[in-house]
Amino acid sequence: MAKVLVLPGDGIGPEVVGEAIRVLEALRSSGAIDLDLEFADIGGAAVDAHGNPLPDASLAAAMSADAILLGAVGGPKWENIDRPLRPEQGLLRLRSELGVFANLRPAVLYPSLAGASTLRREVVANLDLLIVRELTGGIYFGQPRGIRERTQDGEREGFNTMVYRESEIERICRVAFGIASGRARRVCSVDKANVLETSELWREVAERVSGDYPDVTLSHLYVDNAAMQLVRAPSQFDVVVTGNLFGDILSDLASMLTGSIGLLPSASMDESGKGLYEPIHGAAPDIAGKGVANPLAAILSVAMMLRHSLGREELARRVEEAVGSVLKRGLRTPDIGGGEGETVGTRRMGEAVCEAL
Repeated sequence: MAKVLVLPGDGIGPEVVGEAIRVLEALRSSGAIDLDLEFADIGGAAVDAHGNPLPDASLAAAMSADAILLGAVGGPKWENIDRPLRPEQGLLRLRSELGVFANLRPAVLYPSLAGASTLRREVVANLDLLIVRELTGGIYFGQPRGIRERTQDGEREGFNTMVYRESEIERICRVAFGIASGRARRVCSVDKANVLETSELWREVAERVSGDYPDVTLSHLYVDNAAMQLVRAPSQFDVVVTGNLFGDILSDLASMLTGSIGLLPSASMDESGKGLYEPIHGAAPDIAGKGVANPLAAILSVAMMLRHSLGREELARRVEEAVGSVLKRGLRTPDIGGGEGETVGTRRMGEAVCEAL
């Protein structure tokens, strides 16, 4: 029996995770999979209940689970509290403690949603790319960091350090090349090697690793050019590998190619295949509790969990096909409505996916 920890979190997190759980329950009730679901707090909800964005009990449950399903963390309610207590710090610590260094963020355009993209249909046609983001290094985790007063003039300055070790770069590149070997066999490494020493090292290591994958073609782009190319001709990309900061930004950009950030799932993997699965959208407190959030990214995160951590490729495909079927029928949450099809809420979209299953 697989043990799955559910961390609903804040904002729309509980709403979208609720529909993802309904999909898992549908699979479990049909006898397709045997699961043990456990629930715990993280983020602002954990701050309110326990005074800590990642309580010890939540961390312990995550460490013992086979996979973790997360909703979202954060919101204006907790923006002015001490930084160590902010919801996002709980998520950063969870990623670090789990050692989930490889963040997989697919951007796939469902044909029935070509009109929902902000780009022309012919530009986004056949879009199917994967951004592989290094998740536990780089500027988000670099030390030293802080805000200090300059001794010479008394002016304050904020500072963060971007650090990458060769071993960190090599392992994320190997993940990207390994995945590309089973796809279109193209890897684009994104950096800023013209101005950053960390990127110089990144490019050097990527070139070295590529020698072990002769069937995969490696190319390089500076991050500013990569952002432009994602908008100009996104279908040129297959697998994109990059660091923490650049991957954070580029994956959100890629989400709009598909029509909505509410459609994109993600997986964060450790070296053994254990994963933390979450939609890439945030907590969206402005629509929380209104029943209009798009649950498809959370549901597709379940598909990634079935594939990567639970070893159930056939069930992952069933979930993805069910989502495609529902979209083909014309059901749309408000974020992807665009005047096409039938606009439905969070719960109805989840129900429709379960029906399609």
